[in-house]
Amino acid sequence: MAVELETAGGARQSAGPARVDRDRDLVDALRRRQPTAAEQLLAIYGNRADRLARGITGNSADAEEAVQDALWTVTRKIDSFRGESVFASWLYRIVANAAYQKRRGRAGRRAEIPLDEVLPRFHDDDEHATPGADWSASAEDPAGQAELREGLTAAIAELPADHRAVFLLHDVEGLSNLEVGEALRLKVANVKSRVHRARLFLRKRLAAYVSASEAEEACWVQTASIQAP
Repeated sequence: MAVELETAGGARQSAGPARVDRDRDLVDALRRRQPTAAEQLLAIYGNRADRLARGITGNSADAEEAVQDALWTVTRKIDSFRGESVFASWLYRIVANAAYQKRRGRAGRRAEIPLDEVLPRFHDDDEHATPGADWSASAEDPAGQAELREGLTAAIAELPADHRAVFLLHDVEGLSNLEVGEALRLKVANVKSRVHRARLFLRKRLAAYVSASEAEEACWVQTASIQAP
């Protein structure tokens, strides 16, 4: 279904297919102040909001407070949601703002590693300048998979908060580049750049557990395992 917009001269032009918000029923329940609406919100987005808040704040205590504040804000201000973005983007924006506020208010937070210092280096032919060791055999057994997942979790924690938030929303939660941009108030080009740089960093870190050629595939397999059921 395409949406038509009227120009200043009265002509109508297509604005492309309208996005269907999969959370329409939840939004309606929240607006009607149904008794179970808040429980539905927590059931659907509680774990997802917690992942994002932890990724930004870096600790569970601040993340828990940020999520509580954010979900309370969502229920109170649901009437201000106009549907200009999908509900998930609007909710994640509120969660991110609450988490960044917690992070800014915390003194002595750990220094973050500049990505340029740790991103993998490439030759002119796009081959890694420093390929990792081949640990692929150990990564095939359950113990190796567990170690690989621990390595990925630790690597994600090393990302700068702005890159970590984008990566979690895009690659873990499955939001599109546009939806991530709406949630974090970023241009799509900036979202793409941060996702790309985060992936390069994670591939380099995972090369300590598998061969460089398998690091990308292992990264996406283990990323999928982070998602809630």
